[in-house]
Amino acid sequence: MLKNWDINLRKSEKKTLGAFLLLYLTLSILLLSLLAFVYFDAQKNLMLQNARLDLSSIANEQIERLRSLHVNFETQRIYPRDNRFESAIFDSAKEQIFATKTPLHVGLDAVIYLQDGQIYFIKELESYYLGAKYLVLQIPQPANWINGVYQVMLLYGGIFLVFMMAVGYFLMKLFLKPMRDAIKLLDRFIKDTTHELNTPISTILSNIEMIDMQSLDAKLEQKLKRIDIGARTVSNLYQDLTYLMLSHKIISENTMVAVGSVLAERVEYFTLFADSKKITIHLDLQCQKNLFIDRKKLAKIIDNLLSNAIKYNKIGGKITVLLLENFFEIQDNGRGVPKEMLGEIFKRYARADVSVGGFGIGLSIVMMIASEYHLQVSIDSQEHKFTKVRVAW
Repeated sequence: MLKNWDINLRKSEKKTLGAFLLLYLTLSILLLSLLAFVYFDAQKNLMLQNARLDLSSIANEQIERLRSLHVNFETQRIYPRDNRFESAIFDSAKEQIFATKTPLHVGLDAVIYLQDGQIYFIKELESYYLGAKYLVLQIPQPANWINGVYQVMLLYGGIFLVFMMAVGYFLMKLFLKPMRDAIKLLDRFIKDTTHELNTPISTILSNIEMIDMQSLDAKLEQKLKRIDIGARTVSNLYQDLTYLMLSHKIISENTMVAVGSVLAERVEYFTLFADSKKITIHLDLQCQKNLFIDRKKLAKIIDNLLSNAIKYNKIGGKITVLLLENFFEIQDNGRGVPKEMLGEIFKRYARADVSVGGFGIGLSIVMMIASEYHLQVSIDSQEHKFTKVRVAW
């Protein structure tokens, strides 16, 4: 597929691909988050189970100390402490009796849990030593377990994302393949069709030019003019399609071009089209302006603007072509462009009125050429009143 066509195809696909990628990435992140949560929870439970075995043995030691204190309370009133943990005792109403680290805010419904980087182990006492029903032990979580979990999550999360990106790339190619195949087929059809059109169109136009119109009667002359208009219309369409497909291969032949001369030439060319709809073209060249540009590309801009001004004008309408120092503009008093379409009118295949023939490629070509030469194209229009397109430099 041709490079420029491929670029424009990707532009037209942006919204579809953007929506697909957003949905795909969102689902991938949600799935990754779910897997990460499940893995983290499983590792936390495994760590707590390991800690529970150690804390259960330590709790039995502490209970024995509490029993000893309870028995010898009259002579020994020092709560047993251990450097390995903090502890507290609670009565049956779950009110704290004593804690080595005051206050110790814990829940007594679970056996073991992790909170704020601390592991809490709750042991329910069979005998109410010192009036206590619950013994709580508190130790810091293992120093390296959470870092190890995060490292594993980052490693496998990265691998998972790379895998999902690869799958997403494959799905995108699969998703776009039917569309690209259809575009390639259409592209090949257009190239073959335009190639076949060129020779008969050129033959018709050249033979019409060789006919001496003055030697013909009025009816035959009118018929030949209609044939000439039809042939020129097809010729303009052929040139537009050729430019769209081959613009990236066309080498610009930039020279100093007299804008007024090209405007006058193209107005004369389109006079026959205008006469067929009784449209008057007024050419107002208020200065002589030269631009460093490819003459054929400047003519292509003017042709498309004049063609639209005639096509969307009313019977007996008027077109004004004005050239000033910093711009030229083409204005008609025809159908106008709906306000909501003004921002879309320069996009390929955009048409303000589908009841009029055309493919909606003329103004997109104008914008392509204008962008190449840093020209500013603007449009002003009111429905059923006028349309004015300005090309400034």
